[in-house]
Amino acid sequence: MPVTRGFAGRSSTARDPRLPPGQYDAADGWPVLHAEATPSIRTDRWTFTVDGLVQSPTTWSWEEIHALPGSRYEGAIHCVTTWSKFGMTFDGVSVDTLLESAGPLDDAAFVLARSHTGYTTNLPLEDVTGGKAWVVWNVNGTPLEAIHGGPARLLVPHLYFWKSAKWVSGLKLLAQDQPGFWERNGYHDRGDPWLEQRYQGD
Repeated sequence: MPVTRGFAGRSSTARDPRLPPGQYDAADGWPVLHAEATPSIRTDRWTFTVDGLVQSPTTWSWEEIHALPGSRYEGAIHCVTTWSKFGMTFDGVSVDTLLESAGPLDDAAFVLARSHTGYTTNLPLEDVTGGKAWVVWNVNGTPLEAIHGGPARLLVPHLYFWKSAKWVSGLKLLAQDQPGFWERNGYHDRGDPWLEQRYQGD
């Protein structure tokens, strides 16, 4: 199983050079923050779909996505609410593997991540390709809890964690950017923690 180490950011003035500006180390816990009630999603009804500007729109069941080659991320995650957590290990499948099956068209430049709850978040296609993003279902060797986005969530660890959509149900490939839930409510379109892109205008 391939392992991707955490992305290294530029140096920071924080006491710990691994921390992006304005972040603290949430060493003793993993804070739970979301705008929706935590859903209960049965894996026998769970699906993940890649559609939009692709050659072959594709949907996987829970069993089918687990049959794909696995991939692991080891590193840090960073939340826009200023906490970071190090030493995380997530297991799932690379978004590259999913996109390879669907075949992005040449004019695809953005993705809109969708959740089973209706939540959405937007990302440039280049931020979810090249080994930068995953659909994950295990964290630190155990199944992802519902409060943390289980049974599966998107993982885009080099961006603030609201981009890592909980309870993810699919990716829609687009030619034009389409802001998601938090982006329509004042959050930054991209969300790079090393640039402190928390809100529109940052």
